[in-house]
Amino acid sequence: MQYLHCAEDNFFSDNRFFMRRTSIDVLHPVWAAIDCSAIRHNFHLIRSHVEKSVKIMAVIKADAYGHGATPVARLLAREGADAFGVARLCEAQQLRKDGILQPILIFGYTPPGNASILAADDIIQTVHSLEYAKALHCAAQAAGCRIRIHIKIDTGMGRLGFLAKGNGGKVLLAEVLQLLASCNTLLIEGIFTHFASSDAAVLDNAHRQLKLFKATLDDSGLISLPDGLCVHAANSAATMVMPEAHFDMVRPGIVLYGLHPSTEMKTSAFDLRPAMSIKARIASVKHVPKGFSVSYGHSYVTTKETVIAAIPIGYADGYPRLLSSRGSMLVHGIRANVIGRVCMDQVMLDVGHIPDVHESDEVVILGQQGENEITADELGQATDTINYEVVSRILARVPREYVE
Repeated sequence: MQYLHCAEDNFFSDNRFFMRRTSIDVLHPVWAAIDCSAIRHNFHLIRSHVEKSVKIMAVIKADAYGHGATPVARLLAREGADAFGVARLCEAQQLRKDGILQPILIFGYTPPGNASILAADDIIQTVHSLEYAKALHCAAQAAGCRIRIHIKIDTGMGRLGFLAKGNGGKVLLAEVLQLLASCNTLLIEGIFTHFASSDAAVLDNAHRQLKLFKATLDDSGLISLPDGLCVHAANSAATMVMPEAHFDMVRPGIVLYGLHPSTEMKTSAFDLRPAMSIKARIASVKHVPKGFSVSYGHSYVTTKETVIAAIPIGYADGYPRLLSSRGSMLVHGIRANVIGRVCMDQVMLDVGHIPDVHESDEVVILGQQGENEITADELGQATDTINYEVVSRILARVPREYVE
């Protein structure tokens, strides 16, 4: 049997075939780099934009829009976030388990049977109907506990919430408050609504919702509102462009991560800094002839001699299959097209036009490399969706690396 020896003139002594030295400390084939300084910067943009008396509830549902709920919550807690907003009980529980002490509001539905958990973890629950309030009250009564709640008013979103008068509602807020106040297990601490189109170019519908919300509050009678009740309405977009909707607290979400709520908004005055980049290392580089078929179904065939790079990211990581033979990534700061179908765990790029490409070279899937950049808005447009989904769909098996 013959063995390879590391002689000066053999294959292994040629540095062209060694992985780049920068890859030595890289533990993962693909990762999301989260820029903590960007999140910090974006938070303080909001802080400086609203009145000092206005509280900030940082929305960190869906794992902080893919950025990592606990690390982001810890960061923002240090910066002065007053509260956190999540969608589900499990998200709130994880934050409490990880030592987050600020108030946490669940925007969505929590089965009433979890009343004791809500109370034990001091989590605020949204109440959206009298039927739900009754069920939550009964569950809390049986468990011998009291639950903090915020009342949600549906002014035109059409999801959860008591229907506002003027939006099909018949019950006055004063009556809702009276009924809920009679439930000694429910502690009313807030009233809020949610805008459906505060990120539009024309804000007529948002202003209509705001008018309905203010009318609902007026219908309650100021004397009926509990002391210290927190009124809130503004999501990211409304925080930016509707100061009259700030009330006692604002709820920024997507802007904390450096992304604009929509492409329709005129928000150039806000110097938002994207916090997430997605990177990978080239797994394989191969020179192929003309007529070479690539990926499942042989849907792509090379039209000339070229070089193919295999990238260890796929639709099981959150890179959409819709980008098959449509997407692009950055290699050495140059765009390289995705060729063939996106696989569950891998993507192939045509890098024939990029000189000196080797295995382990860094590839940027989202973010900046050199003078080029691939944005979440670009990826959203290419897949007929929005930047929210682009960052939120990056799965947990893609590790997050937090950098300053």
